[in-house]
Amino acid sequence: MKISTKVVLLSGLVFPGIGHFVLKQRLRGSVLLVTALMASAVIIRIAVQRAMALIDKINSGQIAIDSGTITELVSNSISTTDNSTVNISTMVLVACWLFAIIDSYRLGMIQDKKNL
Repeated sequence: MKISTKVVLLSGLVFPGIGHFVLKQRLRGSVLLVTALMASAVIIRIAVQRAMALIDKINSGQIAIDSGTITELVSNSISTTDNSTVNISTMVLVACWLFAIIDSYRLGMIQDKKNL
């Protein structure tokens, strides 16, 4: 398997920056990895906060255990709080992932040409 194919698969299917580590581009890989991890952490933190608030309302009896009610509250929660933070974090994560795929492919092609 060509190195360019391997690093694209690693960057695209595993996590951004992993392909750069295979290419021995550790600084670039670290920046991508840390940025993607931070964006993921923000998204997960907000999701957990929303879930815990909903669980607290269910446990206190404010909300009946009904799938329709819970679904409506989750939908309302998604549309009202921290949307800009989630949207920015999602855009950063997607941008990191796309950059990692494209850049690792470009660097892998250069290395493939050297190995011929």
